[in-house]
Amino acid sequence: MLRRFAPCLLAVILAQLIFFAPSSFAQRIVDLTASDGTKLKASYFAAKPGPGVLLLHQCNRQRKVWDDLAQQLSAAGINVLTLDYRGFGESAGDRFDKLPPDKAAQVMDEGFPGDIDAAFQYLISQPGVTHDVIGIGGASCGVNNSIQAARRHPEVKSLVLLSGGTDLRGRQFLRQPKALPVFFAVADNDEFQPTVQVVEWLYSVAANPGKQFAHYQTGGHGADMFKVHPELEKAIVDWYVTTLIKTPGRAPVSKDAPATTPEARTLDLIDQPGGPAKVSKMLDEARQHDPHANLFPEAIANLLGYEHLQSGDTAGAVEILKLNVTAYPNSPNAYDSLSDAYLAANQKDLARQSVQRALDLLPSDTTDTQDFRAQLKAADEAKLKQLSDAPK
Repeated sequence: MLRRFAPCLLAVILAQLIFFAPSSFAQRIVDLTASDGTKLKASYFAAKPGPGVLLLHQCNRQRKVWDDLAQQLSAAGINVLTLDYRGFGESAGDRFDKLPPDKAAQVMDEGFPGDIDAAFQYLISQPGVTHDVIGIGGASCGVNNSIQAARRHPEVKSLVLLSGGTDLRGRQFLRQPKALPVFFAVADNDEFQPTVQVVEWLYSVAANPGKQFAHYQTGGHGADMFKVHPELEKAIVDWYVTTLIKTPGRAPVSKDAPATTPEARTLDLIDQPGGPAKVSKMLDEARQHDPHANLFPEAIANLLGYEHLQSGDTAGAVEILKLNVTAYPNSPNAYDSLSDAYLAANQKDLARQSVQRALDLLPSDTTDTQDFRAQLKAADEAKLKQLSDAPK
């Protein structure tokens, strides 16, 4: 049965709701249009006149993971915009989690930057937002999105990066002498294990002396850490208040900054011109004492090689992936990746040898999953046939 209230009583109840729950009215749903016409949804959390923050979600969540943090930032005097990328949440576009890997990568490379720029322009155009004092925060894939957006927009004065990495251009941006202050966070039980070492590495790369690092034993991936560590949200609010309101673009040097790990230093060296040769020598020396010693993770070095390859540094990619094969001589994937670098360098004989070595190692591979081994075998057999049919 529907209850009926006297008009005066209803007015009192509505007044109480408005008075005691203002935060529920602070959020405004926003319709945006990307440059290619894709319709996007965002949420705007208005505050008093002051700086703005754009929050970019991880690629296994959507914009609402930021709601609580956005409310806290708004209460602290910071205007916040959260965005659903195309294919996520309430935004238009093919559902991202249903896309094949190559199409997903294309959407991230070609679609996300335009989505983020549309959101950025909306944020800085809002009345009361100090358009040249902006922060960006991202989780997982949102880390690279945040760094690339900061590269494009000099109005960005501060970054928050949770549980994610970036590409070669992003690392070069963080290494700049006038780099932005960055707050990093990661948990050791991250469901994507290489992420922990990637974040440790990025922290070591960041040149700004005011950088901070919240490193937890538990908490999961990206914004999921908020559920286990509510103090992380407060730390982020304090960070943006410092770097956007009190001292825009600057943060005090932390007295208890964590030490850089040996793996992070090694990865940073591999990333530099001439670095793979130096690390190869270090590995040789380490194995004189311990034949099984390894100085860096295979998966991250593999990714590094492809990033250098995609940037046009073919010679550097070959050296990185040769180093990875030296460190992990029983990995069929390491040899497969090296064959791609040799192909890019037009060294077809060496590419053929690497592909054959990958195929020879596959039957004894116990590290990779069965599905991955099957995919690698099919790809390498096709590659070997192509190389064998090619003129010598």
